[in-house]
Amino acid sequence: MTIAAILHGKGEGVVSLPSDATVGQAVALLAERRIGAVPVVDGGAVVGIFSERDVVHGLARHGAAALDVPLAEIMTRPVQSVAPTEPVIGALSLMTRRRIRHLPVVDGSGEDARMVGFVSIGDLVKYRIDRIEADAAAMRDYIQQA
Repeated sequence: MTIAAILHGKGEGVVSLPSDATVGQAVALLAERRIGAVPVVDGGAVVGIFSERDVVHGLARHGAAALDVPLAEIMTRPVQSVAPTEPVIGALSLMTRRRIRHLPVVDGSGEDARMVGFVSIGDLVKYRIDRIEADAAAMRDYIQQA
């Protein structure tokens, strides 16, 4: 079970914002798409993650003026990422250790690196539960045939 399998089920589209987008623009995107975070990408590289938590921290620091602040000032960084070949359990472990809920999926390294997906802890848990349920159903079928 790798991250690539999860991305295959989710599809290819990844929404992102540049670091000069405002918090207000990001909040509107999160609300419109009903998502909890968005990768911040400049020049094809993931430079940060902007999440609901960042909104709260920005409001605490700047008040209502936070909506006009560029994402570069409030986003979470440095970015933790995983490769498509990463086992799901490894990504879950990373998310638990680092207390993060979203990971960009990056293929390649250095200047050749490109973001190929974005996964949430919910995506990973759903995939694990689906696999466990499928294994249990297969076991029940096997036992009933015996």
